[in-house]
Amino acid sequence: MDSRTVATRRAGPGSARKGSRLQPNVKRSCRILASMLLLPLLLLGPATAFSQTQQLLNYREIQKPVTGSGGMVVSQNEAASRVGVEVLEQGGHAVDAAVAMAFAMAVTLPRAGNIGGDGFMLVHDAATGRTSAVDFRSTAPEAATLERFIGSDGRITGQSQGWLAAGVPGTPAGLELAHRRFGRLPWAQLVEPARRLAADGIELTRDEAFALSWGRERLGTSSAALKAFSRADGTPLQAGDRHLQPDLAWSLAQIQEHGADAFYRGAIAERIDAGMRRHGGLLRLQDLQAYRALEREPLRTRYRDAEVVAMPLASAGGVGVMQMLRMLEHFDLAAMGPRSADALHHLAEVMKLAWRDRERYAGDPGFHHVPLAALLRADYLQARARLVDPVRAAPVDAVRPGTPSLDESPETTHLSVVDRDGNAVSLTYTLGSDFGSGVMVEGTGFLFGNLIGNFSLAAQRDGQRQQRTLTSNAIAPGRRPVSSMTPTMVFRDGALWFVTGSPGGNTIPGTVVQTILDVVDFGLGVAESANAPRIHQDLRSGELRMERGISPDTRALLVARGHTLADSETIGSSQTILRNGALLEGAPDPRRPGATALATGP
Repeated sequence: MDSRTVATRRAGPGSARKGSRLQPNVKRSCRILASMLLLPLLLLGPATAFSQTQQLLNYREIQKPVTGSGGMVVSQNEAASRVGVEVLEQGGHAVDAAVAMAFAMAVTLPRAGNIGGDGFMLVHDAATGRTSAVDFRSTAPEAATLERFIGSDGRITGQSQGWLAAGVPGTPAGLELAHRRFGRLPWAQLVEPARRLAADGIELTRDEAFALSWGRERLGTSSAALKAFSRADGTPLQAGDRHLQPDLAWSLAQIQEHGADAFYRGAIAERIDAGMRRHGGLLRLQDLQAYRALEREPLRTRYRDAEVVAMPLASAGGVGVMQMLRMLEHFDLAAMGPRSADALHHLAEVMKLAWRDRERYAGDPGFHHVPLAALLRADYLQARARLVDPVRAAPVDAVRPGTPSLDESPETTHLSVVDRDGNAVSLTYTLGSDFGSGVMVEGTGFLFGNLIGNFSLAAQRDGQRQQRTLTSNAIAPGRRPVSSMTPTMVFRDGALWFVTGSPGGNTIPGTVVQTILDVVDFGLGVAESANAPRIHQDLRSGELRMERGISPDTRALLVARGHTLADSETIGSSQTILRNGALLEGAPDPRRPGATALATGP
């Protein structure tokens, strides 16, 4: 039996029937039936019988996580998960697996996986107990001034698609920094699976071919991009086609042999510089040479009996998660119940408060002073929590930022890893929009992100016109735009409890918070949480967006409290690993086709 695919949870003595109200004769019947079912399994061998028995005994949770006693990887792409688990089986550190998976998704998930985008990573070192944050967010090129994005009609243009939208990519530098600090296996060994996937090709699934079809308009922004994701005759790739990416294989081979230097100072950098000049982009060789990934101290806060660790700025997502949790701590959510009108109402209201603070204060800490300590102070957040009316929704226009002493695309991706030694990685990275800026320099094979669009360009323009102070998220050369991405870890009694994170642009902080509430307050399993419906409070429209699955009764109660409801497409895509005693439990989010959890060990 393949030990990597065991989808069970170990039950302790008596735990399978905890809280059961079955009568004794019914219990005896269940035991007899279980024995009848177990007998043929015993004949198949002890490993198979034991794993199937675990499935039978896990009565508490409706959705079952993947479990294992060694390491675990979870991502939204099966091929990438298989690359990661193979690295763990070779003795790799959690960072080794995360690096290999991230490079693999640059091949297998081109709408979000990347070497031309950016992201954030949390790394927990089990030996020291220390958790580090790696910031590899894109930066604005030297030539990226506000004036370059104001059209003749005064409107903002070019920030979300095309050559002007490309910032300085951070992914190669960030992955290399993490590997240099924590990796065990050789760098070249970790890049090889991705290079091989690009060179040998991947057989497209129906979902992957469909994604490429609706991405053709954006990919058509540059002829190299459209050619890279089309058949030889220029027609769209179809399900079952083998998609070869020889130019990307070349770039990966350069990174494999020369490290991130190939991207920022070597042959890839030279091609980028020439291509950007040829097509009118802003990115130059000196911008690439100046780029640095940064190791930062993560944010930490207590929530109930747990410690939550998240990304610091320029990830505003981490600050938002911390603020929402600390406000929600003043309410008895467990008594309200999961997905109840009371719980959803309070969650929506603190989302509004946290987002107003983000809009007012968040920015690149290298360029802008952020009153972070004040924003996270207990008395400040208690005062903010008092603004929540328990029975009436506040109109979004009436919600203001506090006075302490941005729009993003949902197309991002997240992966989580825990190795057999307890080291852990939570990594979120992105191209921005689907397929990023849609542009590709000839001969490189990868798309550039459109992260320039994450700067508050319109607010900055309006501020200049009115001679006001520039927005905290203003564009400037070398500056990092604010992001919602926030890989997150939760600890209990000083030990790692679970690792999570999500793509989803502005929905990321709320998705992470809902995952934490499900586990900490409501006692749900990680698979149950991944399958449960989510909400997102949109501040632009004022709508409380809801996935399918919230009951009509609950919706009616929320409307009565003043919420404006709107049906939503799927919200987020959590990829979570939880430690449950000696077992690891992995939950791939079903919202993204191909999401897979794989484990090493029984």
